[in-house]
Amino acid sequence: MHAVRKQKRQPILEQVLVQDYAAEGKALARVDGKVVFIEGAVPGDVVDVQLKKNKADWAEGFVVSFKSYSEDRVQPFCTHFGICGGCQWQMLPYAKQLVYKQQQVTDNLTRIGRVHLPAINPIIGASQTELYRNKMEYTFATKKYIPSALFREMKAAGADFSNQPGAAGFHVRGFFDKVVEIDTCHLQEEPTNFIRKMVAQYALDHDLPYYDVKQHTGWLRNMFVRNTTTGELMINVVFGYEDEPHRLALLDQLLAAFPAITTLLYTINPKRNDSLYDLDPKTYFGNGSITEKLEKFSFKISPKSFFQTNTKQAEKLYQVTREFAELDGSQVVYDLYCGTGSIGIFLSEGAKKVVGVEVVADAIEDAKINAALNNLNHTAFFAGDVIDIVDDAFFATHGKPDVVITDPPRAGMHDKLVKKLLEIAAPTIVYVSCNPATQARDLALLDEKYEVTKIQPVDMFPHTLHIENVVQLKLKSLNVG
Repeated sequence: MHAVRKQKRQPILEQVLVQDYAAEGKALARVDGKVVFIEGAVPGDVVDVQLKKNKADWAEGFVVSFKSYSEDRVQPFCTHFGICGGCQWQMLPYAKQLVYKQQQVTDNLTRIGRVHLPAINPIIGASQTELYRNKMEYTFATKKYIPSALFREMKAAGADFSNQPGAAGFHVRGFFDKVVEIDTCHLQEEPTNFIRKMVAQYALDHDLPYYDVKQHTGWLRNMFVRNTTTGELMINVVFGYEDEPHRLALLDQLLAAFPAITTLLYTINPKRNDSLYDLDPKTYFGNGSITEKLEKFSFKISPKSFFQTNTKQAEKLYQVTREFAELDGSQVVYDLYCGTGSIGIFLSEGAKKVVGVEVVADAIEDAKINAALNNLNHTAFFAGDVIDIVDDAFFATHGKPDVVITDPPRAGMHDKLVKKLLEIAAPTIVYVSCNPATQARDLALLDEKYEVTKIQPVDMFPHTLHIENVVQLKLKSLNVG
């Protein structure tokens, strides 16, 4: 029987042995027959847990003190770990992270999917576990996050919190209005940190306000830094309003200090949200885009383009997708949720024709540019919803698919699209997912006509709980007899 310390609200469970990991990176323990999900712990830790939710057969909480540490723990390499929300698993050796990610895929597909599965291939890990991101988004905010213990210490020392400087860095996990001041992020190659610090210092030196998300005021809002394996560097600085003299001075200072910049843009965002999709980034220097390569294929990346944020692992992910498509030059391939066309273009050499469909019109324009960039004349890209545009007339013009590639967002496929795929009945589907839980749900729906024939997890984001998974499905009727 575990000791329970009484509190005004939820109780604290004492001396809890953490036993495993569950979905979304939460640790798991069993206390008196009840499953307890715990934030911030590693299997093998013994902890006291403050409960936030306490149901009949499960509870959820966070660590308030460690009684002993797991032998699996390692020292995080980042001083901001545990405060910044970017990395959740730096305290685990990478080999262990891969074990738990493999387990996450297995658990989701078996418990949610409940369909017959082949053996799941061992996860493909990353050869580079630091400096692997090609895109970072920094936020400049008036509210600097100060951890509770430090806040109490500063308050006791008489700190004046009415005049604290803002923060340049990342949002705290769970807080939309508070930002962690970052000294060094280890996820993107330099000069990313130096650029952020210079931009932040310019605003502070000239008394230019950071953005206040609650008051909807402030000049300096965000900055996007994108780099490529080809050596190009794109910066997009986002301002809350136009201040031409300071904007010009800041952008000129950036170009003088960082000659590696190949494209420099700025965006004026007067909205209450940070999304760029309905804004118009202005090119200040360069041609307004950068070019990345996956194998021998080139891809233009504009400031609003979606592109996989780990280039080296994207190659591995797309190689698996190409392998699972089993192309021999005779097949028509439909690339759904095609974005800027990266998957379809990557496997185009083995296809008779590639047809890409995507609801975002700007992405389709980029896909057409990327096809031309690679001298492809057997691709076609269309803006719209698959459910609406893929009909008998569409098939008559472009051919019915022999292979369907689907790479939906985290929410998975809309049930109407699943029904559409069952209606189309392509011999092969390759399902690329960034969320094995919603993928498992969709596999259960596709089970009416399809069987899962291959499964390959790929780790795109070391030190985080995220995992990609590629599944090959074959039409059951093809395997009868």
